[in-house]
Amino acid sequence: MRTAKEIIEAIEEFAPLSNQEGWDNSGLQVGDPEILVDSALVGLDPTYELICEARDRGIKLIITHHPLIFKGIKRITEDDPTGRCIIEAIRNGIVIYSTHTASDKVLEGVSGAAAKMLGLQDVSVLECDKDPEVGLGVVGNLPYPMKDEEFIKYVKQCLDVKNVRTSRPVGKKISRVAFCGGSGGSLIGSAIEAGADAYISGDIKYHDFFTGDALLIVDPGHFETEAQIMKVFVEVVKKKFPNFAVLIGEQIHNPVYYY
Repeated sequence: MRTAKEIIEAIEEFAPLSNQEGWDNSGLQVGDPEILVDSALVGLDPTYELICEARDRGIKLIITHHPLIFKGIKRITEDDPTGRCIIEAIRNGIVIYSTHTASDKVLEGVSGAAAKMLGLQDVSVLECDKDPEVGLGVVGNLPYPMKDEEFIKYVKQCLDVKNVRTSRPVGKKISRVAFCGGSGGSLIGSAIEAGADAYISGDIKYHDFFTGDALLIVDPGHFETEAQIMKVFVEVVKKKFPNFAVLIGEQIHNPVYYY
């Protein structure tokens, strides 16, 4: 048995809260960090379904990427989605901890994990804070150059997705790739400045696809560009506490459906 605080400290050693963006609400969301826990459930979003799964499996600690409490809360009631989650967690003594931009901004976090999946080499932070190893997104080089249409298929295979949105393929060679998990439209300029031939991120706006020959945009989706962080959380905790049970939730789904 460990305290929830000990497990949280392992996550914070990996993704310090001091790195989070000023608008964010990473950190402890609900519960008493001093309670004893024998396992943790990992998810991307602290949904009601995930909280109920933890309840049903007797798990008292949930670790997620996205925060449960993000915008201001005026009331906590059963008919409000966030309030319902808070009530269910407190009712069952469940601690919820979220990392969000704290794990976005470490090199081995959301974007760095995706860079490994893509086989990128010589990876560095795309848009740095004062520390060159802290910031949003990553940029690196493919193992070998490939034409843009081949590269699009490669991304789908590496990230295990069926659909992507892209800017117009013009037959250019892709060697250098920038990536930012989640909503990364604001980093398109940084990708161009870093010499990237392609930029992968989610939630790209319509007008941002007009990049001409300068940059191939590939948008697999928000969920799809962040899902890899769940395995990272498992690895971080298991490295510090090898005998502690860390499980990726079964009640995890993309809120966006494709038809």
